[in-house]
Amino acid sequence: MLTPRPAHHRGHANHGWLDSYHTFSFANYFDANHMGFGPLRVINDDRIAAGRGFGTHGHRDMEIITYVLDGAIAHKDSMGSGSTIEPGNVQRMSAGSGVLHSEFNPRTDKPTHMLQIWIEPDVSGIAPEYEEKKFSDAQKRGRLCQLVSPDGADGSMVIHQDARLYAGLFDGAESATLPLAAGRSAWVHLARGNLTVNGQKLGEGDALALSEEAKVVLEEGANAEVLVFELPSNDR
Repeated sequence: MLTPRPAHHRGHANHGWLDSYHTFSFANYFDANHMGFGPLRVINDDRIAAGRGFGTHGHRDMEIITYVLDGAIAHKDSMGSGSTIEPGNVQRMSAGSGVLHSEFNPRTDKPTHMLQIWIEPDVSGIAPEYEEKKFSDAQKRGRLCQLVSPDGADGSMVIHQDARLYAGLFDGAESATLPLAAGRSAWVHLARGNLTVNGQKLGEGDALALSEEAKVVLEEGANAEVLVFELPSNDR
């Protein structure tokens, strides 16, 4: 079964310094039909003004992934981690028993465009963890590159959930297929460009949920950058 989630159906909040689109219910945006997809709880498509950002705030028992599309985001946390994440670098933070962190756009000349992703863990109360890794365009060109997984497969970062996240870049005749085993589902989020997924045409910000499908087929891309989540079958 294929269930589209058009970009213009997402929740939207514009705070001036932050322009954010919410794929699932978040903060003041509530939609009982879009509370998440399996353990995938949040995909926020954020644009942060130059020199602005999120002050110190707390998280616990959540796997948080930051994927930067344009610009940069500076991160500092109570674990002593601190870095500036740019396109190609992916951040993974397991909030566990609790962590404080801040995120801001260090650039004074341009906004930052990033995706903030939350995945519910399958354990609670663990010691917080932080990891960052670079994935080149070459690793994603015309294929799906595994960014996070429960087992570190293919050099991916480890999260505490039976979920896998892939990213790919597709143009023209480039294509890829991701098999889905029985009991597995997928969520496809198109970060930019255009792409056909299992025969469905997607544009920037569009998403597609796949349940009881044998595979995810990506083709007919035009400047496409896509994220594919492979997840336990959705029960929500």
